[in-house]
Amino acid sequence: MTEVSFVSTQHVQIVMSCHVNGAGRLFGGQLMEWIDVVAAVAARRHALSDVTLAAVDALEFIAPVRMNDTVLLSADVTWTGRTSMEVRVETFVEHLSGQRQLVNRAYLVFVAVDTMGEPRPIPPLLPQTEIEQKEWQRAEIRRAHRLGQRHSEVPKATGDADVR
Repeated sequence: MTEVSFVSTQHVQIVMSCHVNGAGRLFGGQLMEWIDVVAAVAARRHALSDVTLAAVDALEFIAPVRMNDTVLLSADVTWTGRTSMEVRVETFVEHLSGQRQLVNRAYLVFVAVDTMGEPRPIPPLLPQTEIEQKEWQRAEIRRAHRLGQRHSEVPKATGDADVR
């Protein structure tokens, strides 16, 4: 399997009336849908296979998006494991002047799957620039944090649990 370098995927959307709430601001759920789609496309392009979403880090809405705004979502694979990968999605409002304002950043984890839905190996990512290398290092910190949170969660109840 050959190593690959970073590849960007973008999606552009004009915010229409069906995308906004009563206050004329973009529904958070609509933005999350667009983030999920553009991130999945980046992950599929990297994995050369179907993928399934495994985790989403907290989404922070930095600034509102309003009706008739042009929204640009940019997705990059920032880290790869054997079967999983992290994708960063940055969302901008692009003003008519061409100036872009960051309104959201999210990190999503996908797992590549075969035709039976089982995890499959993916090509390793080869960070080439200093920025890509720093993003990889930050991705490893986020991964360690995710794994730490997963292991610190309260175990799920089983049928053998003592119920009083």
